[in-house]
Amino acid sequence: MAANLNLPDRSGDGGVADRVGAEWRRRPWWMNLIWLFCLYMTFIYLPFDLFIKPVAVDQEVWFGFMLTGWAAKLTAPLHWAIYAAGAYGFWKMRSWMWPWAALYVAQVSVGMGVWSLLDPRGGLWTGVVSTAVMAVPAIALWRSKGRFAR
Repeated sequence: MAANLNLPDRSGDGGVADRVGAEWRRRPWWMNLIWLFCLYMTFIYLPFDLFIKPVAVDQEVWFGFMLTGWAAKLTAPLHWAIYAAGAYGFWKMRSWMWPWAALYVAQVSVGMGVWSLLDPRGGLWTGVVSTAVMAVPAIALWRSKGRFAR
């Protein structure tokens, strides 16, 4: 038997849950996932990558080409800026996110294919599959121009 705490019903009163729910409904589910990924990269992964990860093991991939060591460490702030802009742009649904988000994800899609062909751990089919998987959100972002505020 559940305890009756006689708490007031606060649904619909503009509380935190309502605000979070309203924010979550501003975007389709897949765009919320991209937004969460941008938040993760901005506030968790890239600070770790820049300030904690040793230069000797640092890696960044740009257009399918892997940079290591100091080249990776010095280009990581650009990735940080891109993800921070994405986190803010998706949060506020800024108009400048279209077409830039779609073009960035399309570049990642092509880069995944290039990296798979250049890296010994990859291969043709790995490249085809990873390129196709990343093309899905790129196309979805391209087709979502109307969702971004003017």
